[in-house]
Parts: sequence; structure tokens; C-alpha cells
Amino acid sequence: MACRQGNSIGVGNHIQNGFYIGDWQVTPAQGLLTRGSESAHLEPKAMEVLVYLASHPGQVITREELERDVWRGALVGYDAITSTVIKLRKALQDNARQPRFIATIPKKGYQLIASITYSEDDGKPKTNTDVSSVPIAETQQKPQPQPKRWTSMLIAAVAGIVFFGMVWFWTTTPTGSTTQTPGNISTLPPSLVVLPFENISDDPKQEYLADGITEDIITDLSRLSNLLVIASNTSIKYKGRQVTPEEVGADLNVGFVLKGSIRQLGESVRVNVQLVNTKTGFNTWAQRYDRNVTEVFAVQDAVTHKIVEALSVKITNQEKQRQLLRATDSLKAYDFFQEGQKLFKVSTKEALEQAREMYRQAIELDANYGRAYGAMAVTLINDYRRGWTDTPVETLDRALVLAKKAVALDDSAPQTYWALGFVYLAHKEYDNAVRAAQQSISIAPNYADGYGLLALINSYLGQSKKAIELNNKAILYNPYYTFEYLIIYGIAYYTMGDYDAAITVLEQAQERNPNAINIKLPLAASYVRAGRQDDAEWIVTELRALSPTASISDLEKTIPYEPELRRAFLEDLRKAGLPE
Repeated sequence: MACRQGNSIGVGNHIQNGFYIGDWQVTPAQGLLTRGSESAHLEPKAMEVLVYLASHPGQVITREELERDVWRGALVGYDAITSTVIKLRKALQDNARQPRFIATIPKKGYQLIASITYSEDDGKPKTNTDVSSVPIAETQQKPQPQPKRWTSMLIAAVAGIVFFGMVWFWTTTPTGSTTQTPGNISTLPPSLVVLPFENISDDPKQEYLADGITEDIITDLSRLSNLLVIASNTSIKYKGRQVTPEEVGADLNVGFVLKGSIRQLGESVRVNVQLVNTKTGFNTWAQRYDRNVTEVFAVQDAVTHKIVEALSVKITNQEKQRQLLRATDSLKAYDFFQEGQKLFKVSTKEALEQAREMYRQAIELDANYGRAYGAMAVTLINDYRRGWTDTPVETLDRALVLAKKAVALDDSAPQTYWALGFVYLAHKEYDNAVRAAQQSISIAPNYADGYGLLALINSYLGQSKKAIELNNKAILYNPYYTFEYLIIYGIAYYTMGDYDAAITVLEQAQERNPNAINIKLPLAASYVRAGRQDDAEWIVTELRALSPTASISDLEKTIPYEPELRRAFLEDLRKAGLPE
């Protein structure tokens, strides 16, 4: 292989001084892309990759060359290059499937296919290196036929479904109520988002307390059938952002915003809360609480009660009883649990082990802390699904014991039933999984993850239409849904045989999280079914780099498809190149 070298990373001064890629002006020294009034900043490594590609227009650059010349021989994970290229494509507004700037060459690397224009150092007229006529490497797959018209409009359709689903929700009442009409605004259930509480303590470690209060208030309010509450996964998107209630109201189509702050000084805590009408911008209710830190749970209860009162929300006797229950009375146990939740979101093997230890310490302080048992069960299932345990059967059984105990200790929390349903799905006990997920929604009618779990179960059972309907409802409560929701759509479309639609949503999911194995599996299978063999093999190569032990035999045990669908799915992965 020829060694491509230059100045710092093998490029000439004319490239380093700035150039155009297509209609984008690139200024490497400032890490800046500009096009008319648009601009985008690139992190240094992404800019280095772009400059390196620009210095070899039309040539296929291998991953080995990028590691050698851009990362300068440093040991980097497979995902480092992949995620950097994804960032470049996003900044350039490029599409991996129909590239205009950077093409992926399966089993080889990347190729810059846009024209490069630059100014000579002596100020002479611009010299153009037009690579638009350079053919994409022969190994790259030929363009695929365009999907059906309705399939290609999938994402717009999903957005429309969300909108009309929201209208349906607001114009349909619980059983036994009078049907509302769109014009009868006064009788529509109020809608609310709880913005992340701001930690204004001097100690940044108190951030967990602010996050915990936010999520707990959302959970408490989600139990109310006559109030629409946006999920915490959407709420967290506003963390650290300076937005007005009016902006949030317009963004999420909600009537009210709850915003607050918490400050802890020694054993004292001050909590400020405001309930703001997003149409007027005025406070509907506001309160300051100065309490001992041990009374923080009482403050949460008081805030929930005041919101119900201020919005005149009708609640049932059963909902009143659930509002009186607390997950724990131990602030120290609560601290450990919140630390575990933070570690769990990191989702690496080491982070899951650390999260499990935090949950264990929470349980030591409060042996009746149901949510801690449920959270621990979920970490074990993640270990089982990813092959991070040497004793898979024991891990699976232990998770079920913990999840059952979680529900036995706290059957008022939707999260404990969600954990139980998730564990039952891993056990392939589909009926039990469905019942547990349905119970989580029965407890909290606004619980987006409950609908999402039901959608996932139905996807694996081949009930694709029902899965899509449930997933649509899930994103009513979680408009800024995570990539997991796209995976559910992908599995459902794959199962129903609409492989173009499956590929569309799974590729979007991969742009959000290029390292998620549970995206790559159905994507590889969908590529096989769509006749895109090179793409399927490329995805399996990426998957094997992330999980070298991944195999057909392991997936046969862990993938929760019903038997017939599982056999077909594994055969597709076998054709994609996943080893036995």
C-alpha cells in the first residue's frame, strides 16, 4: 500500500489555508464550515479527517490510513472513526445512503466524491480539482431502487402520526367520561412538561439530587390519567439551555411548564418552583420551600399536590393512594440509587458493574427499595444480551428473582413493572411480559417507556402493525424520543417485510448511536432482504469490531423473537456473514 504523507497529516499548504468542498467553504484553522448564512463548527479530529480526505480527492482512504496518519498510530476503537465520519456527514448535511460528499466503500474505507476548490498561496485565481467525475470505487454498491412513495416519506409520516395522535389523545377521554370535541378547549386535559431542575448549590455533585427530583415529579404526575405529562427523556433535552416557557410550549405543544431550582447548604435545602402558563408566560403558581435536606421527599409530594390543585386535575381514589407512597424514605439510599442511574446511562460493561454496586448499596440502606431491585435486574439483562457474563443462565434467573422482588416491594411504581416485563421478554415469556408492561401503563397512563416496551414485545412476536401503533403512542409522551424507539420501528418493519422502511429508520438510529449493536443486527438482516449484500457484510464487520464474540449461536439464545421469526432472522444474519 502506498504511504500517503504530507505536512502534519499529509496535506499541502493550499489545503491547510482553506478550500471549498462543493459549496461549503472550509477554514481548517478555525474548525469552521460556512455556506451562505449557514455555518458549522467541527471538532479538531473531525476537521483533520476532512482535510485528509480533501488532500486525496477521489481516492479510497482505508481505516488503517486514517488511524496511521490522522490518529498517528494511537490505539483507537472502531467506533472512533465511524462516529467522526458521521459527524462530518451531519455537518455537511450529507446522506450516507445517497452521498454527495463522503461515500462509504464497503470493506475498504471512505472516498471524498465532491469537488475540491482552493486558492493558491500567491493569490492567483482559484484552482479546481473536480472529482465529481471520478467514479465511486467499483466495490461500492450501485444505487438502490427508490423505495415506495409512502416508505420514502416514513419520517414525515411518523411526525404526522404524532401530531394526529396528540389530537386523538386530547379529544378522547377515559372510559365512562363524556367525549370531548376539538372546539371544547376548556374540557381538554391540561398538558405539562417538567424542565430539569437547576442545581445552584456550590457542590456540582448535588446535580444528582436535582435530576432525581425532576424525574420523581415526572413519575408522580405520570400516574394521573387526566393530565398529559411529557417523558423525562424529552425533558432532559432542555437541561442547561436558556429557553422561555413560551418557546417550550410551542416546541412541545404543552400548556404548562414546571421549572425549578434546588440549593443545598449543609443540612438545609431550598427548592424554588414555578408553574408557568406557556400561552401567557405568567406564573400559575410559585412556591419556595426551605427545609431540612431529609424533608426533600416531602417537598416533592407538596409540589405534586400543588400542581394537581392549580390545574384542577381530577384524580381517582386509587391515584390518590398511589400519590401517598414513596420509593424510599432514606436520603442516603436515594443518593446511591441516583448515582446508579447516572452510571447506567453510560451503558458500558464497567459502568453497568458500577451501577449495580450503587443499587446494592442503596438496598443495604433500605431493604424495601423496590426500584433499586428492578434497576439491578435490568443491568443483569443487559449483561446477558451483550454477552458480558460467563454464567448466562444464572444471570437470567437472578434477574427474574430481583424483578419479582421489585414488584413485590413496590407495586405502585411503573418502573418496577417495566423491569419485570423487560426480564420476562428476555426469558421469552411473552404473555407475562405483556401483562407486566400493561400494568406499568395502568399505574402511569403517561408512561412512554411502558408503551415502548409493549411495542417491542409485539415486534418480536410479529405483531408489527400493533407494535407501530404502540410506538406511535409512546412518542406522544416522548417527542424527543431516543434511538431505541427507532429500533422498535425498524424491527417492526423488518418483521412485516417492508425492508426499505426498516433500513430508513435503522440508518437514522445508527446516525444517533453508531456503537449500538442492537441497531446493527436488524439493519444487517434488512440489508440482506433488500439485496444489499455489501452493506450487510459491512455492518457485520462493524458489529464484530464492537463485539468480537458475537455469533449466531449466542444470538439464538438471547434474541427474543418467537421461534419461527428467530430462525428467519438468524438465517439473514448468517447470509450477512455473522459466524456460527
